[in-house]
Formats: sequence, structure tokens, C-alpha cells
Amino acid sequence: MSIYVFVYGTLRAGEINDLALAAARRGLPAARYVGPASVPGRLVDFGDWPGLIPVEDGRRVRGDVFLVEPPLLALMDEIEEYDPALPGCFVRREVRARLEPPSPVRSLACQYYPIDPALRGAAVDIAADDWIRYRMVRQARHIDKTS
Repeated sequence: MSIYVFVYGTLRAGEINDLALAAARRGLPAARYVGPASVPGRLVDFGDWPGLIPVEDGRRVRGDVFLVEPPLLALMDEIEEYDPALPGCFVRREVRARLEPPSPVRSLACQYYPIDPALRGAAVDIAADDWIRYRMVRQARHIDKTS
């Protein structure tokens, strides 16, 4: 039974936990890319990875939707250090993701990994809606300062 997932941070293509590469390393069936999407929320910066805090104030976070098999979802749980029996920074929940055109589907119920707001610690709020773009700009600024 395939499951839709919304990814917004390190599980996206080209990032440190790239979903396709993680699946290949474990010999799992590849995730099928569905398309770009967004969900209600705001991002926080933990340094090497983002967190998403669900909000109902109109803000949205951009990411990607994939169709995965249960063994890959279990690997995603492992990567995000999610165990439903234990407290942790990331939790797995269901959300309605809004797909972007040209997708003929407007929204899908997806699994995703927001953070428990009580465990955000010193993570910094960011105004950006896309982690990859934010990280790239932040990295470019850092390079400029050290040059």
C-alpha cells in the first residue's frame, strides 16, 4: 500500500538525507516523485536542518510530495528519529498538501514530519517558505563574509 509523503528539508533531492539516495543505499523501492507542494506552517533553523511548525495563520512551507512504500516510510522514520512510543523533536503526522500546477490534483493527504514546538530549543524562526533556497542564500552569505 503506497503512502504519500510531503518532504520539506533534508529529505528533498540534493540534500543530506536525499530520499532517493537513502532508498538506494538500503535497496528499497525508489520513491515516485509527484510534484512540488506546500503545507500550512513556518520554518525554523536548527543549523544543518529545518523544522516545520504547523500554523493556521496562512503561512505555508514549500516542499515536494512523493509516493513511497511502507519500508521507505520506516526508513524516513529512522532518519527523522521518529518513534511513536518515545518523545522526540520530529513527529509524524498527516497533513493536506496543496500541489502546485500543472498537477491535475489540487491536494493530497500526506504523511510529514513537523517538529514538536515544545522541543524546538534555540532553533531560529525564519521568514523563508523554502528550506533549500533559504539554506543556499545563508551559505552564500557565509562564503561572502569569509572571503
